[in-house]
Amino acid sequence: MENRLLQILVCPVCKGPLRFDRELQELICSADRLAYPIRDGVPVMLPDEARSLDPAPAHGV
Repeated sequence: MENRLLQILVCPVCKGPLRFDRELQELICSADRLAYPIRDGVPVMLPDEARSLDPAPAHGV
């Protein structure tokens, strides 16, 4: 994933920043707990195509 492209892409749901997961080839939105796939080098930025991430672990449990 080109660093320049990553700098301008935002989550289509919350408009927040995305983190590139090189191993899984996904763009991660930490705020919405969504992972957008990258297929053939092209980010698929459709909310319906995103997979939901496991809920954040509870603190103090």
